[in-house]
Amino acid sequence: MTTTHETAGFVEPVEPAVLAETRTFNEALERLLATQPTVDTLPLDMVRRSRREGRGPFPPPVFLPAARDVMIPGRGGEIRLRVIAPPGPSRGAYLHIHGGGWALGDADMQDPALLELATATGLTAISVGYRLAPEHPYPAGADDCEDAARWLLDRGARELGVPDALTLGGESAGAHLAAVTLLRLRDGHGIRGAFRAANLVFGAFDMSLTPSSRLWGSRNLVLSGPIMRFFGDCFLPGVPLEARRAPEVSPLFADLCDMPPAIFTVGTLDPLLDDSLFMAARWRAAGLRTELRVWPEAVHGFTAFPLAMARAATATQVAFLDAAVG
Repeated sequence: MTTTHETAGFVEPVEPAVLAETRTFNEALERLLATQPTVDTLPLDMVRRSRREGRGPFPPPVFLPAARDVMIPGRGGEIRLRVIAPPGPSRGAYLHIHGGGWALGDADMQDPALLELATATGLTAISVGYRLAPEHPYPAGADDCEDAARWLLDRGARELGVPDALTLGGESAGAHLAAVTLLRLRDGHGIRGAFRAANLVFGAFDMSLTPSSRLWGSRNLVLSGPIMRFFGDCFLPGVPLEARRAPEVSPLFADLCDMPPAIFTVGTLDPLLDDSLFMAARWRAAGLRTELRVWPEAVHGFTAFPLAMARAATATQVAFLDAAVG
């Protein structure tokens, strides 16, 4: 027997044991986070070092020797790409943009997850080491992601020996930058249809904050109201909230025609819930193939944890990408 979240009939059906595991995890996570200083109260270099050493809320990173780094030119200097090949012949590429509030994370912090995706889909995973805020505020990170996408389209796929079945995606800030990249390719270069699918995982698509973000308050489940505002101010320093609705920084307000098929993943205990709900609705209204997967009581970043619900969510993303490359 399956059950759904009590207040939202459109969420994914899950087994009672899966929901119980998620609730137990959420309680433990909230207790843990309550004992630690929040990211907005610490020097960012300390937070970055802590997470790289496995001392943050997320599982310790594992750096796979099979992964290799490729340096490519960008308008802001060299860009590091982390390349993880599938075990067999490559069927194409997945351009991955990591999360971390535009201020944390790196291309090599998700090696096992990207190897899992590469193995399941046959796609070569290519993660972008874009410049981080606040040292490099907008448009630096977006420029690097755009430059990486252009390199992959122009010659990168050929140099890596990858077929031209290209997809892209990311988590949180990475989903935001993936959407921005697609819009920049369309509007700045006239490139449409080059990417066959977008995998947009608990993204932030309205930098002025959607209702679910504005109403969230101080509760810390990876994100909180103060943490979200801190990250936004790092990325867009000095820009008032309402002015952040410009479509070049808030994809929710952009014309979405000619975007690729997309899958949106989010949990009901994520303050960015509305971002995915609203963006998926606008994507669908633009006549685009759209899947929206809402997971009951899942928190922001839940796919990074060893949970049955995370495995189920990842499986839906893999299936979407697999179908897109044919």
